[in-house]
Amino acid sequence: MKTLYDVQQLLKKFNILVYVGKRKWDIELMAIELDNLFKNGLIAKKDYMSAKIILRHEHEIEEKAEKES
Repeated sequence: MKTLYDVQQLLKKFNILVYVGKRKWDIELMAIELDNLFKNGLIAKKDYMSAKIILRHEHEIEEKAEKES
C-alpha cells in the first residue's frame, strides 16, 4: 500500500466509499473508518499501520496547502 488510492481500495473491499466533497475531510473520514475496521478485527495491523501513515501524510499535505492559500 503506497497511495491514497490504495487506501480507498482497501476501504472499498468493505463497501466503504468516502466522498464528502473536500479532500481533507475525505481523508479524515477515511481515517475514522479505518480505525473502526481495525478495532473490529477486520484488517491486519500491517495494513492498518500502512494506511494510517498514508492518510497522515496526505492530511499534512492538505493542511500545508490550506495555510499557503
